[in-house]
Amino acid sequence: MLETALKTEQLTKKYKDNTVLNNVDMTVYRGDIYGIIGRNGAGKTTMMKIFTGLTEKTEGDYTIFGKNSKEFSKVKHRIGYLIESPSFFSNLTCYQNLKYHAIQKGIADLGHIDEIIETVRLTKEKDKKFRRLSLGMKQRLGIALALLDDPDLVLLDEPINGIDPIGISEMRETFRKLNHERNMTFVISSHILSELYNTANRFLFIDHGKVLKEMTKQQLDNECRRCIVVKVSDSKKTSALLDNKLGITDYKVTDNNMIRIYNLDEETAFINRYLVNEGIEVSAIYESGVDIEEYFKSLVGADNK
Repeated sequence: MLETALKTEQLTKKYKDNTVLNNVDMTVYRGDIYGIIGRNGAGKTTMMKIFTGLTEKTEGDYTIFGKNSKEFSKVKHRIGYLIESPSFFSNLTCYQNLKYHAIQKGIADLGHIDEIIETVRLTKEKDKKFRRLSLGMKQRLGIALALLDDPDLVLLDEPINGIDPIGISEMRETFRKLNHERNMTFVISSHILSELYNTANRFLFIDHGKVLKEMTKQQLDNECRRCIVVKVSDSKKTSALLDNKLGITDYKVTDNNMIRIYNLDEETAFINRYLVNEGIEVSAIYESGVDIEEYFKSLVGADNK
C-alpha cells in the first residue's frame, strides 16, 4: 500500500468574504512528483503556505506523513520549500547565504552545502554575491535552500520562473534524480502546463480555489488522446455492439455512460447512425483530444459555466 505523504480534506481558506481555497481534497503519495496546475490567482501559493505553516487554514484539515495540522511541528523538519521570494542577504555570496541558513537549521555538515550548490548547478556562481545574480540564478539558490536539509517532502511554488529553457531542462532532471535516488516527494505548482507535464506523474487542476480534477499522467494522456466520445443510454449494450458487430476494441467506458472510442477508422456519423439503428439513444457524439493547455482550458470553461 502506498504511503501518503500529504493529504487534504475539505481544505478551505477565506480572507473575510474572499474564499481563496474552497473544500480542496487532494492526495500526494510518497515518491510522487505531484503537479498543481492553475492560473495565477488559482490558490496554488495559498495552499503551499498552509502546508508550510506560513498561514492558517480556515476550515478542513491536512495531514503530512500522517500528522495533522495541530501536529505540524513534528514533521516540519521533513519539509523543504520555495514559496515566493526566499530571504537572502544581498551582500552575501551564494555559499555564505546557504551557510547562514544551514547554521540556523542546525546542519552540522557544512560540506553538504557544496553538494547542494552542485546539485542545482550553481558551482560557478558559488562566490558571487546574491545581488549580482540573475533572476534564474536567484531561483536556483531558492531551490538549493529548499533541498538544504535533505527533506522528504519538497514544496516548490513556480520554481522555474526566470530560468532559461536549458536551465528548466536541467532542473527537471535534478527533480527526477532526487525523486528516484532519494525517494524525495515533490509538490510543484506552476502555470506552465507543458513543463509540469514533462516532470510530474500525478496532477491536480485547480481554478478559483476549486479542484477541477486530480489524475495520474496516464489518465491525463487518455483524456488528451484523440478519440470519438459518445454518450449513450446503455453503455453495456453499446460495448457489446462495438466489440462484436463493429470490431472496435480500443475504447474505454467512463462515467455517466460516456464511451471514448480510440479507433478512428470509423467516421463519427457512421457510428452514430449504427448505434441509433440498434436502439441505442445517443445524446452526444463528438471528436475529442487536445494538448494539455487546451485540456485545461476546457476544464476551466466547464467549471465556469
